[in-house]
Amino acid sequence: MRGTQELEPRSRILTLMALVLAAYLVLLGRLAYWQVWRHSDMARLAAAYHDDTITLPAVRGNILDRNGALLVTNTPVFSIFASPDLLSAAERTEVSTRLAPLLQLSAADIQAKLATTRQFVYLARRVPSSVAQQLDAMRLPGIGKVAETQRSYVDGGVPGTTLAANLLGFANDAGQGNYGVEGYYNKTLAGQAGFEATVRDLANRPIVLSDRQRRDPVNGMTLQLSLDSTIQVVAERALADGVQKYQAESGSLIIMEPATGRIVAWADVPSYNANQFATTSTAQFIDPIVSSLYEPGSVMKVVTLSGALDDRAITPETRFNETGVAVVGGVAIRNWDNRAHGNVTMTQVLQNSLNVGAIKAQQLEGAGPFYQYLQKFGIGAPTGVDVAAETAEPLRDLAKWKPVELATASFGQGVDTTPIEMLAAINVAANGGNLVWPHVVDQVIDGNGVRHPVQPRIVRQVVSAKTAQQMQQMMVAVVEHGSGFAARIDGFKNRIAGKTGTASIPENGKYLPDATIGSFVGFVPVDHPQFIMMVITRKPKVLFEGAYVAAPIWKTVASALITQWQIAP
Repeated sequence: MRGTQELEPRSRILTLMALVLAAYLVLLGRLAYWQVWRHSDMARLAAAYHDDTITLPAVRGNILDRNGALLVTNTPVFSIFASPDLLSAAERTEVSTRLAPLLQLSAADIQAKLATTRQFVYLARRVPSSVAQQLDAMRLPGIGKVAETQRSYVDGGVPGTTLAANLLGFANDAGQGNYGVEGYYNKTLAGQAGFEATVRDLANRPIVLSDRQRRDPVNGMTLQLSLDSTIQVVAERALADGVQKYQAESGSLIIMEPATGRIVAWADVPSYNANQFATTSTAQFIDPIVSSLYEPGSVMKVVTLSGALDDRAITPETRFNETGVAVVGGVAIRNWDNRAHGNVTMTQVLQNSLNVGAIKAQQLEGAGPFYQYLQKFGIGAPTGVDVAAETAEPLRDLAKWKPVELATASFGQGVDTTPIEMLAAINVAANGGNLVWPHVVDQVIDGNGVRHPVQPRIVRQVVSAKTAQQMQQMMVAVVEHGSGFAARIDGFKNRIAGKTGTASIPENGKYLPDATIGSFVGFVPVDHPQFIMMVITRKPKVLFEGAYVAAPIWKTVASALITQWQIAP
C-alpha cells in the first residue's frame, strides 16, 4: 500500500512533463509552419501593411536670386493611386479601360498594376492639375489622388535652356537633388517627408498600429543666391553668341565679387533644360566650371609673376634680354609668336604674354618658392565652392618635378586646374592679396521666414597688399598696351585690369595640333574692383587666341554689368 502511494506522485509528474513536451512540440510545429511553409504569405502580408502607409512629401524649398526673383519653385501636380482590394474583377477591367487614355497608359498596364492584393498602388506620378480634374469628374471606384509638387525652372537666356541650369542642377521625380546647387544643398532644400497610416481590416475599419497614425512633413528651406538673374541672361546670350561666332566646341563664363567671393553669374554653353532632365543626356549635366580639368595657359602668368614679386625675386621694372627661346633640361621653349623681344621689363612680359619671361621669373624665384606660391594661390586644391561635384588635381610633390615641368607650369601648361579654381587664384590680385572662398548661396531662409546669412570668408593671405597693387597695374598694361586690347571699354581707360590666355590641349600624352582653349580674365575698376570675370572658349575654329575669342565676350558682358550696377570708373 505504501509503495503504491509513492508511485502516484511520480506518475503525475511524468504525465505533466509529457503534456508540457507535447505543448512545446505543437508550438514548435506551428512556428515552423508559419516561418517556413507560410513564409511567403507572411511576407506578402507584411508588404501589404507597409505599402498601406502613404508618404507625405515635404515641399522642396525655393531658390531665389540676389534680388528675390524666383529661379526655382514648385508647381502643383497630383499622383493617381488605386486601392485594388476595393475593386472587383469587373471593376478593375472598367477602371483600366476608362483611365488608359487619361493617364496615357495602356489598359493592360493599368490592369497589371491592379492585379495585386496590396491596398495601395500608384498608377501615375505627378500628373497636371487638368488631369486630376478630369479624374474627379469620372468618379471611379477605388481611385484617388495625392497632391504633390514638381520642380519648375525658369527659362534661360538661350532658347531651349533654363536659366543657370549647370549651376542650379535639378531635382528628379523622387525629389533628390542632382548636380549644382540642388545637389550640394539637397538636405537643406528637401526638408523631411511625413507619413500617414491607412491600414484597414476586412470590414474596411482602420487598424491602429501605433499611437501615431500621421507625421506631418517638414518643408525644405529656401535658398537665396548671390546670382544676378539679369546679368545671368546677358552672360548666357553673349557666351552663346561668342561660341557660335568662333565656332567653338563649348564655353564657360563666371563673374564673382572680388572682396566677398559671391558669385554673380555662372554660364555654360552648351547647357540644357532642367525641366526636361529625364530626356536629357547625362553628359550635358557635367559642369566644366567645377568638374572639368584644363591647362589654363597664360593666365597662370599672373600667379607666377605675383609670387616672384612677393618673394622679391623681381620687380615690375626688372629687365632682361628676352631672346625668344629658353632651353630648360635640353628642351627649347619659345614664345607664342616665335619672336625675340630684346630688352624687356617684367611688366612687358605680362602685357605681351611672353613664355620666356615667365620662365625667367620662375627661375629667379627658384623651384621651392615657386611651388609654394602655387599652393598658396590654391592651385591643385578644391575651392570648396558650394556647388556639387567639384574636382581638383593635386600638385605632385616638388621632388617629382623636372626643371622643364616647372618652366612650362610658369605659363600654365602641364598643370591642371578648374575654371573656378583659376578664377579664385587670379582674384588674389584683384582683392588686395587674399584668397577668398567663392560661394553661390547668400542666405538660407527657414520655415519661419528667418534669414540665416552665409558669411564670406578669407581662406588666407597669399601676397602682400603692395604686391597685389603692383600686379593690378601690370594687368592694366595688358589691356592698354598688350594682348588684352579687345577688352577696352570707353570711359574706363587705365581702369581695367586683365590677362589673356591661350592654352594647348593635351590628349594621350601629346598636345593636339590646331586646338586651343582661349580665355580672358579681368576686373574693374582696378583700384576698387566691383567684379572679376573669366571667359573661356574651348577649341574655337575661327581664330584661336584668348585675345580674339574670349576678350570680346568679356567686354560685352562687362559693359552690361557696368551699366546695370552703375559702376563709375
